[in-house]
Amino acid sequence: MTSHQLQILFLDIAIILIMARGLGHLATRVHQPPVVGEILAGVLLGPTLLDGALSEALFPAEIRPMLAGVANLGVALFMFAVGLEIEGKTMRGNGRVTVAAAIGSTAVPFVLGAGLAFALMPGHEPADRGAFIVFTGLAVSVTAFPVLARILTDRGLSRTAIGGIALATAAFVDVAAWAALAGVNASVGAGGSHWPVLFTLPYLVVMLLVVRPLLRRYLAPGGRAAGGAGPLKFAVVLVGALLSAAATEAMGMHHIFGAFLFGLVVPREGAQVLRADLHERTGHLTALLLPVYFVVAGFQVDLGGIGLSGLRELALILLVAVIGKFGGTYFGARSQKLAPRPAATLAALMNTRGLTELVILGVGLKLGLLDNELYSLMVVMAVVTTVMTGPLLSRIRTDPPTAPVGEDEEAPRGRVGVAP
Repeated sequence: MTSHQLQILFLDIAIILIMARGLGHLATRVHQPPVVGEILAGVLLGPTLLDGALSEALFPAEIRPMLAGVANLGVALFMFAVGLEIEGKTMRGNGRVTVAAAIGSTAVPFVLGAGLAFALMPGHEPADRGAFIVFTGLAVSVTAFPVLARILTDRGLSRTAIGGIALATAAFVDVAAWAALAGVNASVGAGGSHWPVLFTLPYLVVMLLVVRPLLRRYLAPGGRAAGGAGPLKFAVVLVGALLSAAATEAMGMHHIFGAFLFGLVVPREGAQVLRADLHERTGHLTALLLPVYFVVAGFQVDLGGIGLSGLRELALILLVAVIGKFGGTYFGARSQKLAPRPAATLAALMNTRGLTELVILGVGLKLGLLDNELYSLMVVMAVVTTVMTGPLLSRIRTDPPTAPVGEDEEAPRGRVGVAP
């Protein structure tokens, strides 16, 4: 790397941070998650504006691989943090309601998405038709667990019964989504050499039966409550997450799976303070690195060339994504007699996609399952469905203060009230 390239790299990262933080702040001013503004920053710095002239001037071709490396590090740490957030007791949630909502929130949009794939296939010629069908169903089924958690906190729902159900449902949906994506990646990726994928199952066993106990012994010895993550413990965990990411990448999977898995095996019992500290420290790193991922993702988003046919496809994608996710979640929850208003609240929350969708779309683009046009349309879908969440919640949560518990998603604890 020359001195000139280093200067441009530093300048580009500074521009990215200014744009991402600025638009992220503006998003919060209109009651949207910061990720909405950050994704828009990535799109605006891509080829959409001025036919790509601005993007090429700010981010020369020789700098983009360096930015891609920074972006991949950021998304690996983000996925580690997602795995770190998911708890077994959270996934147990509210019993049958959680299971029914999770099935509805996954199965219905997946089936509709598979049908959508047949409608989209003639105009996009995917590299693998079978994988494209599965991937499209997966792309419209995902929920952004971290963005959902932030929305629950911002709206005072994190400690309510419906908030617990939402977190549990999203955790189930995301784990299922990553498992399915791993299968798609294994069947299409690995550069045509699939034998390294055979190591996936042994690797999973080693992580659960060897690495997890070792981490528990080191981070929470004897099951006692552990303190915060000092520099050494943080370094050990960070190195472990990166090595795990490298291992799954070498197996022909994707580095996000290794980072996510390592976050899952970090001990829960007796390590609450440590996990909170790990999450905070990792958050500082991802706050710096993730905006670079948005811009690198934005390099592939070109909305300037979308014609009438593209708009029709976008409308169809949005229709399938919203109806499948909202309807599947709502009727799944209602099947267990959850009252209509909390069921609608849960459905609106599950429709949030955010950064998780971008990560999945990035894998699809890398595998050749999406071309640039379809990738761009899917990114718009991710933004629109995330933006929808706040207004939908405001619309649904219009009960008077005296509303009975059976109709109020802020029931104190335990089961949410059921409909008569």
